Amino acid sequence: MHGKMLDLKHLSEAAAALASVPNQPIGMVPPPIGGALVFPHAGHHFPSMANGTEQNSFGGRIARYARVSTAMGGLAARLAGQRYLGIKLERGEHAKELRDALGGLKGPLMKVAQILSSIPDALPQEYVQELSQLQADAPSMGWPFVKRRMAAELGGDWQSRFASFERTAASAASLGQVHKAVGLDGKQLACKLQYPDMMSAVEADLRQLSLIFSIYERYDRTISTRQIHAEISARLREELDYALEACHTALYRDILGPIGTVHVPEVEPELSTKRLLTMNWLEGRKILDHIKDHPEHRDELALNMFRAWYTPFYTCGTIHGDPHLGNYTVRPDASINLLDFGCIRIFKPSFVKGVIDLYHALQTNDRDLAAEAYRVWGFNKITHELIDILNVWAQFVYGPILEDRTRRIDETNNAMYGREAAEKVHKALHEVGGLEIPREFVFMDRAAIGLGSVFLHLKAEINWYQIFHDLIEDFDVDTLAERQTMMLNRHGVPLPV
Repeated sequence: MHGKMLDLKHLSEAAAALASVPNQPIGMVPPPIGGALVFPHAGHHFPSMANGTEQNSFGGRIARYARVSTAMGGLAARLAGQRYLGIKLERGEHAKELRDALGGLKGPLMKVAQILSSIPDALPQEYVQELSQLQADAPSMGWPFVKRRMAAELGGDWQSRFASFERTAASAASLGQVHKAVGLDGKQLACKLQYPDMMSAVEADLRQLSLIFSIYERYDRTISTRQIHAEISARLREELDYALEACHTALYRDILGPIGTVHVPEVEPELSTKRLLTMNWLEGRKILDHIKDHPEHRDELALNMFRAWYTPFYTCGTIHGDPHLGNYTVRPDASINLLDFGCIRIFKPSFVKGVIDLYHALQTNDRDLAAEAYRVWGFNKITHELIDILNVWAQFVYGPILEDRTRRIDETNNAMYGREAAEKVHKALHEVGGLEIPREFVFMDRAAIGLGSVFLHLKAEINWYQIFHDLIEDFDVDTLAERQTMMLNRHGVPLPV
């Protein structure tokens, strides 16, 4: 078949690949995956919340799961066919089928798709492109349901604690929705209310992600996704804890307050719980809308965004892991409002030093310093060959800050440049036996790639080298360690482990 001889070993491996994937007809309970049930929750879609009902259709959940598991089964069969039988897999076509199957799940999986789109080769490009088109557009909860949710968080008399509370959500996303309100003191407020039972929804999506990863790794083992899954899991679970997000918000107000061009909301502790976060309302416009009317603000906006993300990293070892366009707005003076602090990654001071050391290694072509930096990043089995491969990625990410001149973030004017660099790295890694991506890499890389995308949209022309050197000029790892401990303890944020 296709010029290949089959043997019992190949057939048994192909059978094992297929047997590991649930492909149940509608109405059957899904089998255990990794000791737990893969079971999407109705909280993803909220088909009946618009009219205020809380009905959670068991049959609907099974039907949605069946659509996903059927797509997974088809993917496993095709990957097994390509690997063992030589049958060509049309990845673009099947990626669209997978997107269509997942489209009804609307929920935390959307955040996962955004994260994966910034990690080179976590999944094939065709799959990332299709998953990225999924929109976090879950319909907002209707007013009767909102009243019950607010009562559950603040008590039956919750409305008496506000001068007014808008019934219609100002925005709805994958994990919750935001209502505008006015406090008894007249302050404009934003009330971020989490959808019900999101923990089970997140756990279901993480199991689906594990399934997608495991299927793909049967086809291509160049990139081990074990640590990627662990890191995404940890951050998504943290995002459900609004009490922790309140601590993150206070921390960022402390760090960014002196800058003056980045604004962070103030939390109202008496009106907040683990599933309700109330803050003062920050007025602003979407960044791309603002730049259409004020193109003269391009460079200033880029500078403010750069400082908003990297001042906390180099002064406190923290980075905002979600540079999604919906997480910040712009004021008329081109200053930035940061709005969401659910996904904050805290790094050890030694890691921050490793990021700077890698920069200096690229500047001076110091292979020993690069090797040590990659070890600090969490990469294992560092060899000269691996250093050369990783440096291809590093030169791409660090490129704009390696040259002391005014320039755009990408001067190639080639949208394929990043993909070409990723494909070059992937091919080389495959030849040396693959690589496990360390946990620390995931959100550090996402911030760099996500911000780079914003800077591309802005078409900003800046001396990136100079603003980077301004941030690291007085860097000292011991000073950072002392400052980080003091500030995290002050705001109740756990120290990195």
